[in-house]
Amino acid sequence: MDALGAPGAGLAVAVENIFPPIPSEVILPLAGLAASRGDLSLVAVLLWTTAGSLVGAIGLYLLGAGLGADRLRAVAKRVPLLEVSDIDRTEAWFRKHGPKAVFFGRMIPVFRSLISIPAGITRLHLALFALLTFLGSAIWNTIFVLAGYFLGENWTIVEPYADTFQLIVIGAVVLAIVVWVVKRIRRPATA
Repeated sequence: MDALGAPGAGLAVAVENIFPPIPSEVILPLAGLAASRGDLSLVAVLLWTTAGSLVGAIGLYLLGAGLGADRLRAVAKRVPLLEVSDIDRTEAWFRKHGPKAVFFGRMIPVFRSLISIPAGITRLHLALFALLTFLGSAIWNTIFVLAGYFLGENWTIVEPYADTFQLIVIGAVVLAIVVWVVKRIRRPATA
């Protein structure tokens, strides 16, 4: 951000979407802090970070589109406890709820990036995907950028809350996976 300004914040968010070493919950408040100091324009930060979110999401969408449902089914055949019918049910669910999942998924840690892959696999219309990603990302980015903007030097206050929310999401996902595995293992074998 220091070297590239608001476009640098957008680039950091785009990279974070694909390779999340530094979460957006850190990048966005820092960009807001820079805007509060007058180093960056608040509007430019909001536009560039949302554009960065969109670029990163489209990259993952294209990855999903390249993978495709048929390749995913082939992988499912080789993974223990996973069945092709699991992929089919997931694909059917995403075809029914995909637009909502993309929009709201952009506001949930971990899923923010991952939701783009099933959107690509199911070939959710790219323009609709881009619109929903832009809108969901705009809401998420605005919350965190404004937190940094209004909290100024105290922007780090946001981090523990974002970390807690992320841990809750990760915990819920891990619990769901454990329950799914236990049910799958305990299921009677079919002849």
